[in-house]
Amino acid sequence: QVQLVDSGGGLVQPGGSLRISCAASGSIFSFSAMGWYRQAPGKQRELVAVISSGGVPNYADSVKGRFTISRDNAKKTVYLQMNSLKPEDTAVYYCNTSTVWGQGNLVTVSS
Repeated sequence: QVQLVDSGGGLVQPGGSLRISCAASGSIFSFSAMGWYRQAPGKQRELVAVISSGGVPNYADSVKGRFTISRDNAKKTVYLQMNSLKPEDTAVYYCNTSTVWGQGNLVTVSS
């Protein structure tokens, strides 16, 4: 059974950068698409970025050019590098594959 553990959230100033990680257990990681979602206070959870098992990324329009999703199959880890952060990026970020979710990481963008 796959389990996901998110890490790396925190407080960052507008314009700053942050990288969050998601470590997976289980043998199917290399064959699974992985995604990052976020949920801001009072809003629905939304897709931020997804990466296929072959490493092809796709992004929400709101983060294109600022965020980069990547994966290391040997480490069973997926990353989200977030640059040029804006206050509206403040949210809890969740890692996901299929029906499995990480516990979430709070990212706060504020001066």
